[in-house]
Amino acid sequence: MSVSELSPTRPLGSISGFLQVASLLGLVLLLLKVVQLYLHRQWLLKALQEFPSPPSHWLFGHNQQLPKDQELQRLLKWVEEFPCACPRWLWGSQVIFMVYDPDYMKVILGRSDPKSHVFYRFLAPWIGYGLLLLNGQKWSQHRRMLTPAFHYDILKPYVGIMANSVQVMLDKWEELISQDSHLEIFEHVSVMTLDTIMKCAFSQPGSMQTDRNSQSYIQAIGDLKNLFYNRVRNFFYQNDIIYWLTPQGRWNHQSCQVAHEHTDQVIKLRKAHLQEQEELEKVRRKRHLDFLDILLFARMKNGSPLSDKELRAEVDTFMFEGHDTTASGISWILYALAAHPEHQERCRKEVQSLLGDGGSITWDHLDQMPYTTMCIKEALRLYPPVPGVGRELSKPITFPDGRSLPKGVIVSLSIYALHHNPKVWPNPEVFDPSRFAPGSDTHSHAFLPFSAGSRNCIGKQFAMNELKVAVALTLLRFELMVDPFRIPIPIEEVVLKSKNGIHLQLRKLL
Repeated sequence: MSVSELSPTRPLGSISGFLQVASLLGLVLLLLKVVQLYLHRQWLLKALQEFPSPPSHWLFGHNQQLPKDQELQRLLKWVEEFPCACPRWLWGSQVIFMVYDPDYMKVILGRSDPKSHVFYRFLAPWIGYGLLLLNGQKWSQHRRMLTPAFHYDILKPYVGIMANSVQVMLDKWEELISQDSHLEIFEHVSVMTLDTIMKCAFSQPGSMQTDRNSQSYIQAIGDLKNLFYNRVRNFFYQNDIIYWLTPQGRWNHQSCQVAHEHTDQVIKLRKAHLQEQEELEKVRRKRHLDFLDILLFARMKNGSPLSDKELRAEVDTFMFEGHDTTASGISWILYALAAHPEHQERCRKEVQSLLGDGGSITWDHLDQMPYTTMCIKEALRLYPPVPGVGRELSKPITFPDGRSLPKGVIVSLSIYALHHNPKVWPNPEVFDPSRFAPGSDTHSHAFLPFSAGSRNCIGKQFAMNELKVAVALTLLRFELMVDPFRIPIPIEEVVLKSKNGIHLQLRKLL
């Protein structure tokens, strides 16, 4: 055998050749991707040429101009400068078309454009494809299926459950302020609204407000919202494979597991309870089923029940939306009333004249608090729980002023910017409940705390009832004052929250 036959040169040469081909192929693919992104950017620039915006960086977009803790405040300056709508560049090839004009809102919400898959898909590992993320025929089926869960016959007895959960929270506050009158309320309100939704929609016994496991679920939800915000704004996190290899991706996965363990346990307990013949017969005699029971007894058009995946997606969706958005609303309303003591006192007198000092509240009382309702709506205008919703245009659109957009543009309906638009609401930063006095002349799409159109919030009546119950009972027990050293900074993380919490000073009323 010759020496040349034993030489390793040939295998090494083969490997070297393979690496060269692979490198060349990788370079070609990279160049193709760069060209694709460049062409997409040019298409976007042409599509948006009728809509000016502040100068943006070709790579970083407007992100450097909009740091998280100042984003909402700086956006309001854009609202004053650019009428109706404005493109917001996230990076070189990704833009969101922000809308904050009621006429523009009406046109878009009157259509059936789908939710934007580009960003909403980031929520799918957490809440699955339930009512929030579904589109088309599947969404219509699920919406029709779940609408009976919000019939007024179902909502009426919930008022007593809501009141009991609020009283447990207020009892806890009374104990806490005996040591320190300053209190961060958002976390307490979140546990209370979770307790309420667990009892109302999911038929859960016991109290989440005394269950330490509820804290891990609420912490996981907070983490997932923050992670979603970060991912949307990071170019490198758009790719699933890259994202799940990062520390934030692994954190997201762990938080999803915590949230899913909670909802899986809820479903498991209810299924076990329905195995008891007495409970099953009781449910079957009901004219209207609760939310979870509707899902468990549901049959699709082909006669099959919901799959376990579909079932958990709807439970995850409503578990989150049914407690977190409401917690945001209640917390910001209480802050607004603390910041405006004259309106707080007028609301308190109205509630006292209706309920006395006993605090027993019923369904019939909810429509007998006109001034309190006006204050709640004005607080929702200033601090909408859901600051924005997204759509992806499924066909071209022309707005009332003649400007237009092509199919494929991602639109953000900025409810926060709409509610602070000085062309829609004069002196928008002033807390003025008279804006919502009976007979007030406002545009049908000027006030959208629950969105509008066919995809409006399915639980808006449930939410309004809970807001009224929580505000009324709180005002009977406490005087609310702002903590002057910790003024909340509104930020958007799926829902409206405060960067530094919502701190109030409470004084027990005699």
